[in-house]
Amino acid sequence: MELKNETRVSEFILLGLSEDTEVQSLLFALFLMMYLATLIGNLLIILATILDAHLHTPMYFFLANLSFTDICFTSTTVPKMLVNICTETKTISYRNCLTQLYFFMVFGQLDNLLLTVMAYDRYVAICYPLHYMVIMNPRFCGFLLLASWLFSVLDSLLQCLMVLQLTFCIELEVPHFFCELTQVIQLACSDTFLNDLLKYFATGILAVIPLTGILFSYSKIVCSILRISSRGGKYKAFSTCGSHLSVVTLFYGTALGVYLSSAAVQNARTSAIVSVMYTVVTPMLNPFIYSLRNKDIKHALKTISS
Repeated sequence: MELKNETRVSEFILLGLSEDTEVQSLLFALFLMMYLATLIGNLLIILATILDAHLHTPMYFFLANLSFTDICFTSTTVPKMLVNICTETKTISYRNCLTQLYFFMVFGQLDNLLLTVMAYDRYVAICYPLHYMVIMNPRFCGFLLLASWLFSVLDSLLQCLMVLQLTFCIELEVPHFFCELTQVIQLACSDTFLNDLLKYFATGILAVIPLTGILFSYSKIVCSILRISSRGGKYKAFSTCGSHLSVVTLFYGTALGVYLSSAAVQNARTSAIVSVMYTVVTPMLNPFIYSLRNKDIKHALKTISS
């Protein structure tokens, strides 16, 4: 039977964080400042790792790539939101929505995998310090980065191809400030069983396994640190992974908060507000965490500024 409310999709409507017109100027100023802080902070980290020869190590190689990923991750959502507020429009074309969805998933997954790779890097540095440069050689580091990109791109491409198979209805309002996978799938009129199955399977593979790897790495790191006799040695060993541990806690803590809030509240608008933490706030705070807790980064930034 043909559904009367089916149509060829031309655009979606992004409802944003608030429909109150008086709040829009405040949201624009707030998100613009956070976006600029994200760009400047992460660009400084990238410049520091490139210009300072002392930072040409595997740890800072992955950190520079994490900063680049954070810039791209935020740039997939915030600029479109700012444009919509300025122009007082809420629409996004079907093609642009899928493009935004694709790149958001690519850089989100890449962020996740890079944090896992960085945890492994710290595990090798602390548990096998004498073999660190042999194990984490340039070829192996390049392989880890390439593998992270491939997994991220393939998963995102498969998810978007599955979305292309869906038929959408007339009601195309997305209760979010960007095209988020779950919200877009829920707008479909056709059967979404395979989409949901793929989404949960991908979450299990590319979220649970990396988190397990991070927890395993840090369990070994903690055991190695506890075996160090001197207090100074313990502090030095922990300081090499303190910044990364803070970023991991912030990333997974905010992502888990979004998941739990959406499951408990069942309110898409509330979930959108909470998602600001891991889509905007976390990429903004990452360079500050590394620059404040890392002496090498501090020294490199002082050299650049002078």
